Amino acid sequence: MRDLEEVRARIDAIDGELVRLLAERQGAVKAAAAFKKDEGAVRAPGRVEQVVALARGRAREAGLEPAVAEAVWRAMVGAFIELELDEHARGGPS
Repeated sequence: MRDLEEVRARIDAIDGELVRLLAERQGAVKAAAAFKKDEGAVRAPGRVEQVVALARGRAREAGLEPAVAEAVWRAMVGAFIELELDEHARGGPS
């Protein structure tokens, strides 16, 4: 890339794709929420650790710093857990 504007444009394009993928993930999370009966099933700490470990492994393979992947995945999973808890509090998926 030749200059900062070009780098920023590429980052913006990547961010757009990430948002599209997160929206797709949100749909899957909402579908999963329908199968979970209580807060413990939503929080599922064992599953969280499994997802984070998988992200770290995939990060290593892709050349992404595993610690960065872990931080991003923990934040993302935490946000989606809160979304699921809100869904349950309202009585189901919206």
